[in-house]
Amino acid sequence: IFSDFLFKFLVIGNAGSGKSCLLHQFIESKFKDESSHTIGVEFGSKIVNVGGKSVKLQIWDTAGQERFRSVTRSYYRGAAGALLVYDITNRESFSALANWLSDARTLASPNIVILLVGNKKDLDGEREVTFLEASRFAQENELMFLETSAKMGENVEEAFLKCSKTILAKIETGELDPERIGSGIQYGDTTTRRLHRENNRRQPDCFCRM
Repeated sequence: IFSDFLFKFLVIGNAGSGKSCLLHQFIESKFKDESSHTIGVEFGSKIVNVGGKSVKLQIWDTAGQERFRSVTRSYYRGAAGALLVYDITNRESFSALANWLSDARTLASPNIVILLVGNKKDLDGEREVTFLEASRFAQENELMFLETSAKMGENVEEAFLKCSKTILAKIETGELDPERIGSGIQYGDTTTRRLHRENNRRQPDCFCRM
């Protein structure tokens, strides 16, 4: 199926925070009940409509266990977007976010767009991390933030779309260049590439000579 762009996405965070369930819910629109820990990396893809453009998301769901860290790190290279996931009922998964974030920013594309996801919103009664606290962490680290429920499907699609919209906006402003190796973005179609090049050529040169 035709798409204007391909975006490489990562889903990262501690084991047990519901990463595979988020991916499954997004792609299959159903909850994956029997979820064992991901061994290494799982992959899924879906075409979404973002601001009138057709975007194919190639999503790598990485294992959250420490022993797979070296395997999963190699998948960070050239990722355009990431969902950084913690479990709102598990304080430890929230405390580990800084490590995951530093991995993503060090190993992936320097312009990677990251959305913080507080998963398991359906278990609000068992909450250990407040919405406010997570919002503050997101603000301090310049992340977008949403709480989701992979079980109920709440905000799951929104999380991927919100991240994709930001990436698309950065392509349009020229901050991200699909032609650059390792940007995590590719043109899905040659027409899109040609139009994009022509638009760039047409834009007036706004650099002032010093």
